Amino acid sequence: MIIDFHTHIFADEVRSRRDEFLERDTWFKALYEDPKHKLASAEDIVASMEEAGVDRTVVMGFPWREGSLCREQNSYIIDAVRRYPDKLIGFACVQPLDAGDAKELDRCLSAGLMGLGELSQDGQRYDIEDRWVLADSVQVLMQHDRPLLTHSSEPIGHNYAGKGTVTPDKLLRLAQNFPDLKIVLAHWGGGLPFYELMPEVRESLRNVYYDSAASTYLYGFDIFPIAARLVGPERILWGTDFPLLSQARFLKRVRSCGLGAGELVAILGGNAARLLRL
Repeated sequence: MIIDFHTHIFADEVRSRRDEFLERDTWFKALYEDPKHKLASAEDIVASMEEAGVDRTVVMGFPWREGSLCREQNSYIIDAVRRYPDKLIGFACVQPLDAGDAKELDRCLSAGLMGLGELSQDGQRYDIEDRWVLADSVQVLMQHDRPLLTHSSEPIGHNYAGKGTVTPDKLLRLAQNFPDLKIVLAHWGGGLPFYELMPEVRESLRNVYYDSAASTYLYGFDIFPIAARLVGPERILWGTDFPLLSQARFLKRVRSCGLGAGELVAILGGNAARLLRL
């Protein structure tokens, strides 16, 4: 089974009134002000999956600063999953500073969504190292045995729209704050896998997974076999960040990047199926 663990879709309202939302949310504007950056629908991702030969896809919305926008997007994700139950796996997004975040997350998980994400410290203006900001949502996730997925950033290297400040030191603190929570760090955790060579760091990250979203914008494709040696192939999740990257093209490149057959089975879907209890 091939599972893309990291994609984004948007409700019709956002796609048709894009300019209004660009002015309403500064983080959305930073990422999508360029008209070349496509906003995908549920139908777009399903068409892409059929072209690429992808079996299941995790669809996420956007980490809006306004909790009301998160709730509206969540309803679209719930509806999309109900329309394509054999193809789409939905994640909810909440505003951690919103007093109703835990209640909204419970609504979404009870409706069939399978995780929380993609959260963004920079876009939503919370402190990812502050245990109490995320405590209520984490409690709900633990009750449902579902993962949290957060944006991650490299502390060095080139700048790009949406890079942010969620660097490895902050992500380590997140894992230490919630050692029993299953956490997925997008974009290879901003380079955190390297630090797992330190035994105490590796122990703190025992429940952490890394997704490969946007890899071609960040690393050479030898990141896959190198990361597999650093953290083990069982903790890597294939994710594209569609529509930023093509599922078909990315999948082809991963299959030829030097991973063994067993590693490919795990990374391209086996790990995701296990994590999500499919």
